[in-house]
Amino acid sequence: MLDAELSIMDYFTEQNIQLFLDRFRSLGPLPGILLTFMKSFVPPLPTIIIVGANAAIYGMWQGFLYSWIGLVAGSLLTFLLIRKAAGSALIRRWAEKPKVQKAMVWARKNGFSFVFLLSMLPVGPFVVINMAAGLTRMPVRTFAAAVALGKAVMVFCVSYIGTHLSDFVDQPAKFLGVALFIAASLWLNRKLQAYFTSVAVAAAEPAE
Repeated sequence: MLDAELSIMDYFTEQNIQLFLDRFRSLGPLPGILLTFMKSFVPPLPTIIIVGANAAIYGMWQGFLYSWIGLVAGSLLTFLLIRKAAGSALIRRWAEKPKVQKAMVWARKNGFSFVFLLSMLPVGPFVVINMAAGLTRMPVRTFAAAVALGKAVMVFCVSYIGTHLSDFVDQPAKFLGVALFIAASLWLNRKLQAYFTSVAVAAAEPAE
């Protein structure tokens, strides 16, 4: 298993990914979306390298959009599949693993914030996050909003830095734009969390 993961990592270098995207660029956005979509099913794939390659080949905004679509679509599909199959024997056995149990506790207690904050990180146990949210039967709308916003922050930062790397050397103040974007996203996270909490409370109250 370890050898297989190493061989995947050896192949998915920045140069190889850019060559792949260049070779199949005639297919439009599909190659860029497919690579990021696969991240939810092939954990060893390097998110930072793939997102950076999309930005380099397609440009800042198109690369951002294609990476974001692929990552969100893959996360949603993983979440929905696990949510649907949560009662199966195979999934129950997988859910007994300590790392998964811990993630499920976080998902139950923090819900929206759990998915949003961890989705912002360019590295991490993405598959475990998506599956833990599915096992706890988090509402689809809550999960979709949290993962969409979190991935947007992460993909924007990686794409922006990847396409402006030389600028940061000469003008470190440009990091301020990224910091402001993250701050605005965190503010929006609090607003959305308050909204989903109020919806959950209202749903739990008995009808008069």
